[in-house]
Amino acid sequence: MRFEDPWFLLALLILPFWLNNYLKYPPWSKINVRFSNTGLITRLRSYRSPFAVHASFILRFSAVMLLILALSRPQTGYQETEIISKGIDIMLTLDLSSSMSATDLRPNRLNAAKKVLGEFIRGRTNDRIGLVVFASQGYTQCPLTLDYPVLLNFLGNSKIGLIEDGTAIGMAIATAANRFRDSPAKSKIVVLLTDGMNNRGAIDPLTAARMARAVNVKVYTIGVGREGTFYQTVTDPNFGKRKVLVQTMIDEKLLRNIANITGGSYFRAEDEQALLDIYKKIDRLEKTDIKTRLYARHTDLFMWLLYLALALIIMELALPVTKWRSIP
Repeated sequence: MRFEDPWFLLALLILPFWLNNYLKYPPWSKINVRFSNTGLITRLRSYRSPFAVHASFILRFSAVMLLILALSRPQTGYQETEIISKGIDIMLTLDLSSSMSATDLRPNRLNAAKKVLGEFIRGRTNDRIGLVVFASQGYTQCPLTLDYPVLLNFLGNSKIGLIEDGTAIGMAIATAANRFRDSPAKSKIVVLLTDGMNNRGAIDPLTAARMARAVNVKVYTIGVGREGTFYQTVTDPNFGKRKVLVQTMIDEKLLRNIANITGGSYFRAEDEQALLDIYKKIDRLEKTDIKTRLYARHTDLFMWLLYLALALIIMELALPVTKWRSIP
């Protein structure tokens, strides 16, 4: 429901004052009638319903209110929005190697990364986003989709141990780039997050980067964590999962070369805030101007209000010939 000319609704403010004046000074309070003998009148039984007393005013008041509403042109209808520009296709690539359990980020590198990725996903609109996870191999955890709740569910289920341990950066890039084969998006990007050095996989990372460039895929690389000795969780065949001190190193030169080959950028995140800022920066760099076309259809209702107001006016004019007539 909407009003095409809502300014006429201001006239409704007059009605409370009119009603108050009517109740304070009713018309019959000023009428004086002279009778030569009132004896007969006093013996008559009289009864008048509240409607009979106020019938004329009620009808007139309602008619005026309906006329004001009609002048404001109430309408019903609906609107449809058609998106006429294409969004961006984004493949998020997440390292699930055991070193992502290091505790230099809280509670650890993987959980900190998943939290920031979740915020990044929730901040996008009209962009297809997918998820590739990798360790010794790269796997598509979620294909490109607009169903963000499903994507967030897959992100939440990504954990260390899902894939055999290792860091196959080349396989991760190749797997992510392969998801863009049939993509019509004007911009296709991969956001690769890792904390180590390439040590597994059949495809060299620089070769994978050239493959990505060949299909117009831009790769942003993020090195997460600080270099040094940190506690991380490992699975021991005899003692199960336990925390040990390990040395972690990030191949920044490799990550920078991957970004340069594809036209992307390399970032380094040594704490949670830096990681959050990096994804915010990527979010600003890769924005699409969404163009929309709005369709609206409305149906006027003012004629029905006019018909009802006219009926009330006719009823008021007919009161003198009914039992509700006013006699001085």
